[in-house]
Amino acid sequence: MHEPSSGRFENGAHYLPVRIYYEDTDFSGAVYHANYLKFFERGRSDFLRAAGVGHVMLLQRPDPCAFAVTHIDMRFLRAATIDDALQVRTKFCDIRGPRIIIEQALLRGETTLCTASVEICCVTPSQNGAGSARRPPKELLEALKPYLSA
Repeated sequence: MHEPSSGRFENGAHYLPVRIYYEDTDFSGAVYHANYLKFFERGRSDFLRAAGVGHVMLLQRPDPCAFAVTHIDMRFLRAATIDDALQVRTKFCDIRGPRIIIEQALLRGETTLCTASVEICCVTPSQNGAGSARRPPKELLEALKPYLSA
């Protein structure tokens, strides 16, 4: 069975290819603004998977770990449109206690369409969906260390 691509690393950044489909667009043919969040989420998830630390592995630990997005600052620069072949660039920049700082961009070739500064927090998941903040587990820190840019 052929596994889908989790992207590639280049100069400390992770690049995930994405294609724009009709379902991603609004009535004007441009990508609906909320879908950029989905592309960035996929970029972060596939970065972790390619670095050897998947979400399932983190949840199955004796002390489970998950992530909660605490802040996103997005800048929409140009529109993505149907059939575009794009790249999500993800760079993990810094870890401060339970917080992880990430910079992302959606690219069409060399043209930046959208950028995002993202802060996520490591949490211990709970039954009601809330979680308490915690430091990232050692395995996550070790997997991310070679990629941190700050």
